[in-house]
Amino acid sequence: MGYPDAILLGLLMLLPAVWSQNPFYYIKQCSTNNPEVNECIRQSTNYLVANIRRGIPQLNVQNPEPIVIDEIQLALGTGPDGYRAIFKDIEAYGVSNCTITAVRSDIATNQFQFTFYIPKISARAMYESSGVLILVQASGGGNYWGEYEGVKVKVYIRASRTPGDDGLSYLNLQQLKMDFSVKDIRMGVDGIHNGNAVLQAALNLFINSNSQELLKEMKPHLKKKLIALMSDFVNNLFDKVPYEAFLSDE
Repeated sequence: MGYPDAILLGLLMLLPAVWSQNPFYYIKQCSTNNPEVNECIRQSTNYLVANIRRGIPQLNVQNPEPIVIDEIQLALGTGPDGYRAIFKDIEAYGVSNCTITAVRSDIATNQFQFTFYIPKISARAMYESSGVLILVQASGGGNYWGEYEGVKVKVYIRASRTPGDDGLSYLNLQQLKMDFSVKDIRMGVDGIHNGNAVLQAALNLFINSNSQELLKEMKPHLKKKLIALMSDFVNNLFDKVPYEAFLSDE
């Protein structure tokens, strides 16, 4: 074993001891007295995200990707010929490659707003559709793909602070809201069940010509699903990490 390898092995052997001394190693504490506390929270959140990408066993976070959503729905038009689509088993990659670009906080009332930037998200799903789209009977199903670039996300969190049995205090999530925008979208379908090449070409032409409008129609259902996923993560984080690990009055 070479000298560099021995050093690396020694560091790996020391990690469990370091973690036991600081069980919240994936959090950088900020002082509430720091005049730049929002910048400190921004850096701490980016540090948390970097650790999430590596996995945090203490939070039961192993591999953060793909983000999985069971299904979302799309409806265009009304009546019996209105176009309906259901996207199932959605897998999204690239979400964990996010950067927190800004933080606003009201620490006294435990309110925080985070602005995220994600360079690119790639999504894959199965879809089923029915109805008429651009004068073409579009009933069927197949594979959906999407490439979303320049994604900006804003997340608002309001929490309450309560004492724990261990003498520390813990945050409880009261409200989580989010919104997002996407600069550039490319998406399409393939593998249509009936093998109709004309329908596939017509669908892809329509989808890419109206991508922002389609995203707008999907957005309410998608936001509901994403808020549920985010809330689960934040609740787990708040349950396991005391307030004092995030913020100190010193």
